[in-house]
Formats: sequence, C-alpha cells, structure tokens
Amino acid sequence: MNITFVKKIKIDGSPCRKCAEVQSRLEKDGHIDKIDRTVIADERDSNSEGMQLAKQYEVDRAPFFIVEEDGSDPLVFTVYFKFVSEIFSGKTNEEDAAKDILDSNDLDFI
Repeated sequence: MNITFVKKIKIDGSPCRKCAEVQSRLEKDGHIDKIDRTVIADERDSNSEGMQLAKQYEVDRAPFFIVEEDGSDPLVFTVYFKFVSEIFSGKTNEEDAAKDILDSNDLDFI
C-alpha cells in the first residue's frame, strides 16, 4: 500500500489551516509514519505535483489522501476520519468524526 497526503499552500504563500490540523491529527494519532509521501498543492503553481494530482483525481478540496494498492483502483479520501477508519481500521471518537464531517464543508478548495 502506498499513501500520499496532499496538502495545500494558499495563493498568499500561507499553509492551509485544515491541512495543518490534519497533519497534527496524523502525528497525534500515530499515523504520520504510515504516510509514504506528502505532496504540496501550491495555488501559486498550477503545475505543482499536488495541483496535478487534484486535477487527475478530480479533487477540489484539500487536504486529501490517495491510497494505492496493487491490483486496485486508487482510493481518494477528503475526510480524515473516514480515511483512518477505512485504511487503518482506526477507532475514531464519534464527536471528532462528526466534527470532521461537518468541517469537510470548511476544507480549502483547490
């Protein structure tokens, strides 16, 4: 399994707030070491690898995860707790999961 974490840099050069929150959760929950690559979607550069991946997978929000396994189509996740639950069989706090789903409307658009 290969996991790519795509986070965004805004047009003004600042990091995406939601991306920073998700990175912090990955670290806190002990999942950061399971991420194979972190890629930047830089709004200032439409040719940045993250922007190209967003286009390729038709994702318009950041952060997102791409999970690739041999013999299967890639899976794309834009909700952290769904990603953790489905990929790591992680137990999630219901309150945090509900907040993450509600916050998915607050994701930064690419």
